[in-house]
Amino acid sequence: MNGADSLLETLRANGVTTVFANPGTSEMHFVDALDRHPDMHGVLCLFEGVATGAADGFARVTKRPAATLLHLGPGLANGWANLHNARRAHVPVLNIVGDHATYHAPLDAPLQSDISSLARALNGWYRSSQSPNDIARDAYEALRAAMGPPAVVSTLILPADASWGEVTEPATPLVVASPRHSSPDVALLAESLDALRSKRCALYVGGDATEKEHLALAQQLSHATGAKLLMETFPAIMDRGSGTANPERLIYVSEFAQAQLADVEALILLGTTEPVGFFAYPNVASRLAPPSCAIIDLAPPGVSAWEALVALSEEITVGPLVHENGAVPGRPSGALTPQSLADAVGATLPEGIIVADESNTSGTQLFGATRFAPPHQWMTLTGGSIGYGLPVALGAAMASKGRVLALESDGSMMYTLQALWTMAREELDVTVVCLSNRSYAILNFERSRVGVSVDGSTSQRMLDLDNPAIDFCALARAQGVPAVKVTTAEDLTTALERSYARPGPSFIEVELAKRPF
Repeated sequence: MNGADSLLETLRANGVTTVFANPGTSEMHFVDALDRHPDMHGVLCLFEGVATGAADGFARVTKRPAATLLHLGPGLANGWANLHNARRAHVPVLNIVGDHATYHAPLDAPLQSDISSLARALNGWYRSSQSPNDIARDAYEALRAAMGPPAVVSTLILPADASWGEVTEPATPLVVASPRHSSPDVALLAESLDALRSKRCALYVGGDATEKEHLALAQQLSHATGAKLLMETFPAIMDRGSGTANPERLIYVSEFAQAQLADVEALILLGTTEPVGFFAYPNVASRLAPPSCAIIDLAPPGVSAWEALVALSEEITVGPLVHENGAVPGRPSGALTPQSLADAVGATLPEGIIVADESNTSGTQLFGATRFAPPHQWMTLTGGSIGYGLPVALGAAMASKGRVLALESDGSMMYTLQALWTMAREELDVTVVCLSNRSYAILNFERSRVGVSVDGSTSQRMLDLDNPAIDFCALARAQGVPAVKVTTAEDLTTALERSYARPGPSFIEVELAKRPF
């Protein structure tokens, strides 16, 4: 048994059955070992950012890690942006990064780089295995760190000679115990109870606290105390739809978020961190809660939000869950606008689907239009690094074995378009909706917010995507995904229904009018 076999046996013993890979020379012994471990599913990705984003999506759905297989420092660097999103989502990911053989590294070969510094910047766990006999223990430590709590991105660096070398010490694969979240601090529970009884409060939920049972109990506490129930702007994955409590989503725009929090005297954090502006803006405060507001960090990531909610409800009498009444939108007609797009999605959304939302400026109406759709899950761009939507949808489809809807803006899509090829290769049930307004519309919006003129033709050219126009359907078909372009709300509704009714991936380009800002 060589080092690569030892690694795969440890992964499999810990339930890691999927590896999203873009391998190179240093990883060939790992690839070869897959033939001897048929229960490990190797998924080929054509770009490292697809592999890392897919591992993120897989982990969001399963709450357990998938692995990536990356080639040296440049491969890790190519995948880093979506690892940043995974880090912000607080999900477990294990990177396996091949490295030069230990005796080759001092020669400074062309692909030699400081892999450890790249891994260190993810604020997780990293180590380089120096011997085949170290790999099983190192892989166990990597998985234990990744699963947390809180969950992190772990990076195991695997020199080629450690991978191909023979294991000479007998070893039984070590198994990581199921992670257990810490209990909330007793003093913070008391402070939270006092605030709920005496102040204008808001319960601010995110992370695991956006699961259905958590949301229900948080809503019951909200109704019993008069506290607002708010959720973070970009949750990793949340339960939504008919029968699920629906917290008010903190608005992305800082000034609007500050208005939502303006009268709050105490903000109780459950599963998330204090809300701050996505960016700094002239004459706008970066912290969104009022300066006088008490921030009570009751259940940060790694602390059980469920225990915190239960403890609060044991001291405060709560009533039954109050279900809101509402209906899904009717089938829209006419031009494709953000509202008719949202109505088409809401009118057709099937039960149990997972939505990967990177709709950006075109998706402002989606949350409202899907409020009373059949029960489903929703994933968002936790770290703000665009190009997450297609890879995360890929990973979610691998994990769930069910239908995933990827709502993808055109500019973001071009970062990781290669995910379509893997969707086709793996025959995944992913419906991709490309929202084509032929512009980096979010940057037009942000340019106006930071006080920069929006009239300059040269600067405007830096934000437009229509010269030359991109044929998205042709790009999808070239990677094996059937594609159709729609220009009316009726056609979009029909295309969505047809996509949901047939197996495999499909691609719908939605031609939207450019939005002025």
